[in-house]
Amino acid sequence: MKTRINLLRSREMLLGITILVILVLLSLLSPSFMTYTNIVNLLKSFTVLGIFSLGVLLVIISGGVDVSFTAIAQVVQYAVVYLFLNNMQGNVFLAFIFAIVLGTFMGLFNGYLIHRFKMPAIIITIATQNLFYGLMYVITEGQLIYVIPEYFWKISNTMLFKQIAANGAVSGISMTTAIWFFLSIIVALLLKFTVLGRSIYMIGGNPVAAQRIGVNSRNTTLFIYGAMGAVAGIGGIVHVSIVQTVIPNSIVGQELQVIAAVILGGASITGGKGSVLGTFLGVLLFAILSNSLTLLQISSYWYNVFTGMIILISVLLNAMQEIQQQKQKIRVQVENA
Repeated sequence: MKTRINLLRSREMLLGITILVILVLLSLLSPSFMTYTNIVNLLKSFTVLGIFSLGVLLVIISGGVDVSFTAIAQVVQYAVVYLFLNNMQGNVFLAFIFAIVLGTFMGLFNGYLIHRFKMPAIIITIATQNLFYGLMYVITEGQLIYVIPEYFWKISNTMLFKQIAANGAVSGISMTTAIWFFLSIIVALLLKFTVLGRSIYMIGGNPVAAQRIGVNSRNTTLFIYGAMGAVAGIGGIVHVSIVQTVIPNSIVGQELQVIAAVILGGASITGGKGSVLGTFLGVLLFAILSNSLTLLQISSYWYNVFTGMIILISVLLNAMQEIQQQKQKIRVQVENA
């Protein structure tokens, strides 16, 4: 009897089992790990990475790699906070609208260059990362914004499903985490149930075949990078609400960590594969590893070691899956010959 194995789901299952094993071990080593307060704080601390990962997922499924999203987020958060602080009385809703519009515009610029000049996305986005980030630093002279409008930090401080500890401390799911979960649902529905979502997979899996069946590569590419920019803009505002200040170099440099989480979740670096569930589990594993180092009082320098190991293991797993798929195709062709 022939058994067809869904490699993407097996990766998600493997991640899920790995996370469960780590959770059990950490619970034995540190009883405070599985407390409600620690879990919601853990999710909140990795919310920005989780939001970024959703945009990166779309890009990687399409066969590209974007490293400019952190610069977009940095520019957006500085521009929006400065604008609302000095020139207008706004609110949270308007802040997010401005962030999405500005981020989308910068993302569309990436998408246009990538489609128009047929250059690898990583080359274009390395250039635009330096362009966006450099211009922001020249204009702002690297000045920090220490005071932000009250409604920004209220995004982070608003909590759902509150619990009060014995010592009176209040904990709950931050609104920022709720935003991450909401965006995850939107992206999952987009990829699963829309023609656009299927087009993204097709472009990443086989761009020639996608073009032959009528997929509009230009519009799809513009959507992917425009969405990446919008997600980066949202992530930038969420980051401001959590740290409650604007530091011009506080986000740039996190690109590899986000990309590693997406690849760990089963997305193929060559395109055509990936899921929101796998990406969420990848981010969750990074969050657990980071939190465990703190609870176990292990040097934070080990986090970089673990990040490098995870990237290497993820790439190797993807390579092994590709080899297995090729062997299956050859076996089927031989059997049908």
